Formats: sequence, structure tokens, C-alpha cells
Amino acid sequence: MRLITGLLLPDEGKIEVFGLNPARDPLSVQRLLGYMPQRFGLYEDLTVQENLELYAELRSLSPAERPARFRELLAMAGLTPFTSRLVGHLSGGMKQKLGLACALLGHPKLLLLDEPTVGVDPLSRRQLWQIIHRQVQAQGLTVFVSTAYLDEAERCAQVLLLHQGRLIGQGAPADLMARMRGRSFQVKVPSEASKRALARQLADRPDIADAVVLGNTLRLVTQAPASPALPPGLVPEPTPPRLEDYFIATIRQMAAFRPYIPLDLGRKRNAVPEAVIEVQNLKRKFGDFYAVHDVSFSVNRGEVFGLLGANGAGKTTTFRMLCGLLPVSGGKAYVAGVDLRRAPAKARARIGYMAQRFSLYGELSVAENLRFFASTYGLRGPMLRDALHWAFSSFNLEPFRNLAAKDLPLGYKQRLALACSLLHQPEILFLDEPTAGVDPLARREFWHHINSLAEQGVTVLVSTHFLQEAEFCDRLLLLQAGQVLACGAPEAIRRLAASPDNPAPTLEEAFIRLLETTP
Repeated sequence: MRLITGLLLPDEGKIEVFGLNPARDPLSVQRLLGYMPQRFGLYEDLTVQENLELYAELRSLSPAERPARFRELLAMAGLTPFTSRLVGHLSGGMKQKLGLACALLGHPKLLLLDEPTVGVDPLSRRQLWQIIHRQVQAQGLTVFVSTAYLDEAERCAQVLLLHQGRLIGQGAPADLMARMRGRSFQVKVPSEASKRALARQLADRPDIADAVVLGNTLRLVTQAPASPALPPGLVPEPTPPRLEDYFIATIRQMAAFRPYIPLDLGRKRNAVPEAVIEVQNLKRKFGDFYAVHDVSFSVNRGEVFGLLGANGAGKTTTFRMLCGLLPVSGGKAYVAGVDLRRAPAKARARIGYMAQRFSLYGELSVAENLRFFASTYGLRGPMLRDALHWAFSSFNLEPFRNLAAKDLPLGYKQRLALACSLLHQPEILFLDEPTAGVDPLARREFWHHINSLAEQGVTVLVSTHFLQEAEFCDRLLLLQAGQVLACGAPEAIRRLAASPDNPAPTLEEAFIRLLETTP
């Protein structure tokens, strides 16, 4: 995208945009474009109106046409009531819609959107795509969008699939998915069987391109159009292919798929169910506003528990209370048997936390980050050496030992953050939107790690906006305005939202329907 805009120059080859060469005449090309970068597109210390004014100036929009254009774009983005609000105080979805409005100010002929929905909840994501499609249909606008979410790429007319800087697929999504016909299956796993252990075994088979846990089922993609041979009692049922199936299968055929090595903490899971997180009527008040109000749930040892909700629903506040980072205003909260209202520091020693944004020290090397976090957990001498050796070998970080963390590829930043959160072998792991913006391969590897931890009895609490990922959880808690909207297994959440018009909704469709139909 930066090459197309003329912000980078190619070493070889040629780019033309409306017949113009951005390397030779970048300003002429940029006058025809609207560009929404992945980060730093807005000024958070300015108001919504001030951001619009700034971008109007940059786009040379005349003062006479600005009021009408502002009214049009604010109404389109649903931001008319918020013109005087600082951008830093907007939700993630509102920021993205404002970024899109700023990119559209100059009536561009081509709109470039670089991962526009990272960190955006499903409802805001749907609204953003509705705006994009209206611009395409009503204005004849051409849109070029990058995304790591291949369910989102299925909305596009054409896709280019890139891997390690090379084009590995091109065409209409329906045509690429048609190539996977007869290769996608769903398998219901009996309650007495270990779905995660089964997924790990199948993922290593040469005839299986992909194996992931989805609630109480497995989703399998085969290397060739044939029903896979499975252990007795398991029946593969054909299921419609996804674009992500094509992406994963293509990379495996390129022999670029690194064999999965499970994390080993050297312990086994206790077969007896035991609640390790218990929350009763949890409250958190900021002034007169309740960010979390009367939330109750429990999480068992070795369970992967998902926390869902629109931006501002109270997910991160709940997370921070359970990690002992925010005091509890009311109710009861026990983590690993510790009362958070009395001994939050004691609870923190028994948990691992991976923050929503890459929260390590960018100027420090990989080794320095690991040593620093090990020291904060009190690891010394042989325990420190063993922990560092485990982290480097388990996450394949040795080649990057002396590289500054800020210079790591995103997937390796994620590996390092997870390694730092596990150095002290915690009983409970908190993951706040851990795979936002991460590609399908890195996301697979991450969830293989999570599954192996759950198999060893580590309890995982994860928040996510990516509802294909929420399917990997055992149970889900859906929050709205700081209160519990629904709680249950993914298939139970889908059943709650079923209707005569849509008897088998996806989890994302169920999420949106429950939000829209609940007072």
C-alpha cells in the first residue's frame, strides 16, 4: 500500500495508478487517493471536528464546500453528536469510522484501507463494511483493503493472497473457495474425549492441512478431496469451505508450514473439575458510572473461557479487576482461591497477563525482555536459567535473541509476549485480544499453544473481537453495557440467536442479533 501511494519506492518493477507512476509523480497520485493507514491516522488530542478540519486542509478542500461535506460524512459515520469529543475518548469502532470519514474527505477515486478493523468489535466492523459498500455502489469508488481476517476478505470482489512477500493466490473468493470443495469437514467430539489432544494429533498427519477446535467440534481441512480416516466413533461431516481453508492448505503445500511443537510445562491436568475463578455480583464504578455492574460467572481449571462484547462493554475493566490491576468496587472476586478485595498482590503472583497491545519494552532485546520479566516474577539462579532456556526453545526465539523487541515481526512479538507471561508457570493466563491483526498462520500457532496449556490444566481467560477465534473457547461470556447478556458454550450462544429466518447463525451473526434485540 505504501508503494501504491508513493510513500515507498520499489527496488524493481513498476506500479501505475490511473496511468500515473507514483515513484515519479507521487503528489499527482496522492491527489486521487484516500488513505487510511493502519496506525497513527488520527490525532487523539484533537476533537472529531478538529481532525476533520485538519484533513480538509491537507486535502485542499475549499472552505466553502467543507460544512456540507462534514455533515455528509459525520452522518454516514454516525458521529454527528460527537464533534466536540476528543478522539482519544472515542471507542475503537468510532475511531475507525472517523478515520474512514477523513480518508473520504477529498472525494478520492481510490480508497486504500490498511487493516481497518483491527481491534474493532463485530457490530462496528459490520457498520464499517456497510459504509464501504455504500461508497462503492453510490460513488463508484474503488477500494483496496488489506486484512489478516480472511472471513472479511470473503466480502471482496477480488483477493490477492500474500505470504512472505510473494503472491500465492488470486481471484474471486468464491472461485478460490470452490477449489477446496470436498476438503472441509466438521467432526463432533464426544464429551469424554479430549478435543484438544485429538486436534493436535490430527494436525500432525500428512493428509490433514488444518485441524482446529470449534466449541465441541473439530474443523478439518484435508490435503486432497477425500473424507479423512478418523478414530472409531468420529464421523467427518462435509462443511462449506472458507477462504482461510484455501490460504492454510496452499501454504502447507508449499512446505512452509512449521510442524507444531506443543508447550510443555511439565505437569498434567487434574481430571476433577474445580472452579479457579469465581465472580459474584462484580462491580466497578468510575464516579457515578458503572463500567461493570452485577457480573457473575465462574471458570474451571483447564478451561478456555472467552469474554466478548462491543467496544465499551466492560471486558477490559473486568480483566483488569481479575488481574488485580483495578480495585473492585463491589461484589466478590476470587482468583486461584485468593480474595481480590483483600490480597490482590498474592493473586497476581499466580497469574500470567498478556495485554491488549504489545506491552513489552521495544528498545530492549528479546533476551533483555525475558530477563526483566523473569526478575519481576522473582526467578533467580537455576530457576532463571531453566525458565529462559524453556522460553527460547519453546517459542523458537533464539535467532532473535539480540534483536530489539520493536523490530520483531508481529507474530514473533506475540510469541515473546506470551513467553514473558508464562515464565513463572502461572495457574491462570489472562489474554486481552491477543491476536488482533495477526495472520491466520500465527493465529493457528498461538491457539495450538493455548490448547496445550489447557491440556496441562492452565486456565485461560481470553477477550477477543474476532468471533471465529471465540469458537476456540469452551464457554463464552457476552457483556453489554457492563452486564451479562449471555453465557454458555459457543453452540448454546448460537442457539439463543436462532430465528426462522436464520436457524443456524454464525457466532458473529448471533453476537450482533443478541446485541440488537436486547433492550
